[in-house]
Amino acid sequence: QLQLVESGGGLVQPGGSLRLSCAASGFTLDNRAIGWFRQAPGKEREGVSCISSSGGSTNYADSVKGRFTISRDNAKNTVYLQINNLKPEDTAIYYCAARRYACSRYAPSYGYWGQGTQVTVSS
Repeated sequence: QLQLVESGGGLVQPGGSLRLSCAASGFTLDNRAIGWFRQAPGKEREGVSCISSSGGSTNYADSVKGRFTISRDNAKNTVYLQINNLKPEDTAIYYCAARRYACSRYAPSYGYWGQGTQVTVSS
């Protein structure tokens, strides 16, 4: 079974940190770009970050630049999203998704999606 599984979400106070993981099973992430998206209640899905298949290219939404860091460990078939200085507006369900090779802002171009992990930022 081909699937992506996110983990690492939770409830954290403003200013706190989390590390989200996106682990693949049933297929390798070696030749796939991985994007992180998030969706808050009542809002559209938003692209947060993406890393190319080689890891040589990354990009971030303006709202998270300087606070989020995406990385990958192909040996573990896992991609990570380090989130620092969390803000209440970061509250959302975070999804990872995979597509061939290069990153894209076009969410429907991603063929595999995880089930999401909830991040809640509140004091």
